[in-house]
Amino acid sequence: MRTCTPMAFLLLLLLARVGDAADEAQTIRIGYQRYGTLNILKIHGNLDRRLSALGVTVSWLLFPAGPQLLEGMNVGSIDVGSTGEAPPIFAQAAGVPLVYLANEPANPGSEAIIVPKDSPITSVAQLVGKRLALNKGSNVHYLLLKVLEHAGVPYDQVAVQFLKPADARSAFEREAVDAWAIWDPFLTAAVVATSARTLADGSGLVANREFYLAHAVWAAGHKDLAAIVLEELQAADDWAVAKPREVAEALAPDVGVAAPVLERIVRRQSRGVERITPAVLADQQRIADAFHALGLLPTAIQVTATTQH
Repeated sequence: MRTCTPMAFLLLLLLARVGDAADEAQTIRIGYQRYGTLNILKIHGNLDRRLSALGVTVSWLLFPAGPQLLEGMNVGSIDVGSTGEAPPIFAQAAGVPLVYLANEPANPGSEAIIVPKDSPITSVAQLVGKRLALNKGSNVHYLLLKVLEHAGVPYDQVAVQFLKPADARSAFEREAVDAWAIWDPFLTAAVVATSARTLADGSGLVANREFYLAHAVWAAGHKDLAAIVLEELQAADDWAVAKPREVAEALAPDVGVAAPVLERIVRRQSRGVERITPAVLADQQRIADAFHALGLLPTAIQVTATTQH
């Protein structure tokens, strides 16, 4: 039996590593949530088809919410993903190497604080001492800050419980919590199913944008792929605007929400892939400063340091 010489072994090892790198370069790993433009893009299939023609495979990974998605980016399991406004701020403070690629328009009415239909709570001021569920570090975390600030209620006077959407829905229905800060599609689905009342939404208080983000190392080496992703996201947005019922019916099995409910959500959302502007970055900076002032963000950050040019 022949054996490899040390030089031959090193050559084989080098070739294996080159092969692994080549395989890795041929796959783009995208993190998505139950509902969002990336989910619409996944269902539409146009990105997969376009990249397949270039020899690139798309791997789709589902996450329950933005903070968990960006943790996946931190450990290197995804290259691109989308979240709301707050998750990238917490992620940057934690050292996640991310960059902002683009954003969707503001949709302040797509998140809200709701209470059970028979709840005696009729105003934000009545949340003092009450139990409120939300996903930590998510968009609705900032929504709560702004809603309480507007009502003159100190943040520490509300008993915030950090729960993922599925667990929060269960707690809300069992009335194990008094209120729930949540975003679409979970928001509209809960209102339709339980006749929950909206205590306050983001109108006039927050922007509630969807951001497209990438791992900084991946983005630096794959600007061509990033550009293609953004182009196809715009195509997915165009599809949603032109055929909301078709989109809702296609999404329903994956999202787990009835198509008519999803259609309501699809129709009311503003859409379009937009370049990151100074105004958007200023909004992000205000969110970061607010979290830091309350001690919810461990360190002060400069959001502009994470943008892709």
